[in-house]
Amino acid sequence: MPDVQSVEARATTMRKDIVEMIAEAGSGHPGGSLSAADIVATLYFGGVMKHDPLNPTWEERDRFILSKGHAAPVLYAALAEAGYFGRDHLMTLRKLGSMLQGHPDSKKTPGVEVSTGSLGQGLSIAAGLAAGLRGGELPEPAHDDRTVFVLMGDGEIQEGQVWEGAMFAAHEKLSNLVAIVDHNGLQIDGACTEVMCLGSVGSKFAAFDWHVTEVDGHDVAAIQAAILAAKAYTGGPAMIVAHTVKGKGVSFMEHGVEWHHKVPSAAQVEAALKELAG
Repeated sequence: MPDVQSVEARATTMRKDIVEMIAEAGSGHPGGSLSAADIVATLYFGGVMKHDPLNPTWEERDRFILSKGHAAPVLYAALAEAGYFGRDHLMTLRKLGSMLQGHPDSKKTPGVEVSTGSLGQGLSIAAGLAAGLRGGELPEPAHDDRTVFVLMGDGEIQEGQVWEGAMFAAHEKLSNLVAIVDHNGLQIDGACTEVMCLGSVGSKFAAFDWHVTEVDGHDVAAIQAAILAAKAYTGGPAMIVAHTVKGKGVSFMEHGVEWHHKVPSAAQVEAALKELAG
């Protein structure tokens, strides 16, 4: 199991890349990308998800779906850091002809399993993949060694399709499905509690018969432990509610709803990189 410090270092590098690539593109979503950096770094570098940058279509790999597709920079930063493609591509984000589109495109980018961006669809896709990997219609639900991970936003789960997918996954007892909610409390229009309050996200998924764990989404050791426990659970699908901070790592972005899609100026980029460098 990789040590926590090495994963944290990867997350810091990813945060720097997120800030720089969005500034270079002049467009993008820094807040939700930064809040998810520790989660995504733990998945790719924390020894909890099977994947091979040299063989992105390896049959025995786990699958990762970034349902909150507007946070594509965090996924691209992880894929580049892992070696799926050269780091030089990062600065082509959202540019004409780039493999790094504003939302993940599975036909253009190595390591992207599913094209995402239309919010609310990722959990249903992940449930379908998990059912397929399990082997379709089996007499008894099996625990497939290949896990499907899906990362959603807390604003996104206001979408009705999410709860249809949640019902299906529980009904089919998809024990090879692990969902994570990046619960930073903010969405494009403001606080989630003010736009469409869901109350306790964990309690709602538990009511849908999911195995639920709540963690500090910036505590790598806690995230590792939660993911391993979720993978080991054989009673059905598992949900990890990761409590995070929008814009985490850059003090002037933290808790700021405007940073959902605001682009940092050159001076702000310099300040952010200096802060992230410690």
